[in-house]
Amino acid sequence: MKKVIYIAQLCVLAFGLSACSDWFLDKEPQDERTDVVYFKKASQFKEYTAGFYGQLQGWASPYGGFAAFMDVSTDLSAYFGIHSDVGHGTILVPTTDTRWDNCYSQIRTVNLLFDRAKDYPGDQEEIKQYLAEAHFFRAYNYFFLLQFFGGVPIIETPLDVDSPELYGVRNSRYEVVDFILKDLDAAIDGLPKETLISVSDKGRISYHGAEAFKARVLLYEATWRKYVGTTTDFKGSAGPASDQVNDFLDEAIRLCSDVIDSRLYSIWNYNDLSGMKDMSYRYLFCLEDAATNPVGVTKESNKEFIIKSVYDKDLKPGGVKLNMTVEKMSPSRKLMDMFLCTDGLPVEISDKFQGYASPEKEFIDRDNRMKSDTDMDAQTATAKILNSGNAGYGNMKFKCPERGTAGEESPDYPVLRLAEVYLIYAEAVCERNNGVVTDEQLNYSINNLRGRAGIANLTNALVETIKEKTETSKSVGEVMLDEIRRERAVELYMEGFRFDDLKRWGIAETSLNQSRLGTVVGQAAYPTTFVDASGNTTDKYAKNTYVYGEEKVATQWGELNCVVVDSKENFTFDRSHYLWPLPQQQINLNPNLVQNPGY
Repeated sequence: MKKVIYIAQLCVLAFGLSACSDWFLDKEPQDERTDVVYFKKASQFKEYTAGFYGQLQGWASPYGGFAAFMDVSTDLSAYFGIHSDVGHGTILVPTTDTRWDNCYSQIRTVNLLFDRAKDYPGDQEEIKQYLAEAHFFRAYNYFFLLQFFGGVPIIETPLDVDSPELYGVRNSRYEVVDFILKDLDAAIDGLPKETLISVSDKGRISYHGAEAFKARVLLYEATWRKYVGTTTDFKGSAGPASDQVNDFLDEAIRLCSDVIDSRLYSIWNYNDLSGMKDMSYRYLFCLEDAATNPVGVTKESNKEFIIKSVYDKDLKPGGVKLNMTVEKMSPSRKLMDMFLCTDGLPVEISDKFQGYASPEKEFIDRDNRMKSDTDMDAQTATAKILNSGNAGYGNMKFKCPERGTAGEESPDYPVLRLAEVYLIYAEAVCERNNGVVTDEQLNYSINNLRGRAGIANLTNALVETIKEKTETSKSVGEVMLDEIRRERAVELYMEGFRFDDLKRWGIAETSLNQSRLGTVVGQAAYPTTFVDASGNTTDKYAKNTYVYGEEKVATQWGELNCVVVDSKENFTFDRSHYLWPLPQQQINLNPNLVQNPGY
């Protein structure tokens, strides 16, 4: 039988889960049902769409493994176990690609619902919500394809082995974007607001969830067109019909405002309780039950996750060795220095920064997220003996309290949270107004995140101070944009945004071709004190384990040496790597597909 291009056979998808209900539980395999007994009742459409929730990014990722979405191999990470090829600029054309195969398989599953809905014997209004969910998930899959491959074939019907669409050409990225936005409009039109979703159905996509996701798409594409343009388009790809950058930014701002003003979502912040010790950001990402955080709250307290993959230790466990995986992640020197001091100033100009004379000093008077992501006690223990070529920092984000065997960790996965909506709003306003953002707009958005982080609000006066003290030639507006981007980097670290952010800002070549550095080890005039294996204080470390030696970084105390985890000599990232290559098997099966430039 001729192999079907783009799609795999329809399979049973993992169902979503609500901690309060069993709507996610499959009663019988979908592929064993026939139209004779199925797609006749609204309840059957509801049950079928429950299967779509396995398409959401989660611990059991359908897009190549959850660890691939933890910013590994970016400029913020010194870990290269995954995506080392894109991080280094050594991407090769694969024979097959899980992301391509799974996305098209999932799109086919969604298209089947649209096809069967045409013959639904009841009132179409009865299944409006489930068709809206289908529109959302089709857009969700096409956005993944857009981010990885650019323009791809748009398929709107379930195909068979002899369907002519199997040999169609690629649609341009601009046609794909229009298709995604059209699907999201249909989703928004048919989805209920969070308050109208019953307790038993919590976890299903809401009206505001679709709005927030559309804002993500709009910001992504607006900035891509502004900074990247058509430089990555494949041969024969048609450009946009009109310049939509400002229109996209305006709509992103409007959608974010609608989500924020609904007041249905809030930043998860229990820092005012003594037991939390300013570590709300730490415990947000490992929240399961009352035993997983120091103030005894449960998942029901989390109103920050707008879209999530929901897990339960008993009903739907994470099923991956989460702790063992995230412990391998290691933040880079660049990320560590991106965390601001409590006065809101960067480490290179803040009077509050304590320096690097000993490993714990750089944590003093810093952003709470730094202590949450690289817990000070764990970091100090790791860095006391600096060897084996590591960065010297232990990762804590997503690490769950030890309560059982590996694989039982089951926090919800944050597909889209309110923090991102605040960041989208601030960035879109800044981009739309050429760097002008009022203090009121900053208070409305990202200063809510800085409040939880324990750092001073971002204000225009603070930006003026940063510009003056750093003696930069950048304009005030450019410095403001830099600070908003900094906020995005530290807030969304390990949540799968960094590669795409660097690309859509058009700075991936500059950012990814730098050495990945670890902790500061000082020099004769400014030594950093460590503790050796015997517990003795020393200014030495196992230099022989660092094959790339040391590299200098600029600090308040002059240029200081850092360990090099991976040398800049190993990086050759360029504009052709902004998109992944189409899998060769697909091109072999359909010669009408054009490969992305540079492959």
